[in-house]
Amino acid sequence: MSVDKTKLKLSLRIDGNLDDELLDAYIGAAESYIKNAVGADESFYADNDLFDVAVIALASSYYTERTALSSTQLYPVNLTLNSIIGQLRGKFAEVAQNGETNQSG
Repeated sequence: MSVDKTKLKLSLRIDGNLDDELLDAYIGAAESYIKNAVGADESFYADNDLFDVAVIALASSYYTERTALSSTQLYPVNLTLNSIIGQLRGKFAEVAQNGETNQSG
């Protein structure tokens, strides 16, 4: 499974296509963020359901929590995403140690 705009729109309950370019950008940013936080081995992310859930969670957060400039600095903590990244890091280390390549979440 791979995250695409259709899956993200389903998760966010978006019907139209007004924000399609923005959603594509959020998906790309979320994938990059998670890969940088976990590790760079592309084969680890192929068919990894947990990675897909993390991408949807982070991209959804980017979409729903976009704000204009504010005088107060906010530091949102996404507990779901932090938990999933922790799990992915553990699994990534395990895969790297054992030399496995195929992941199924």
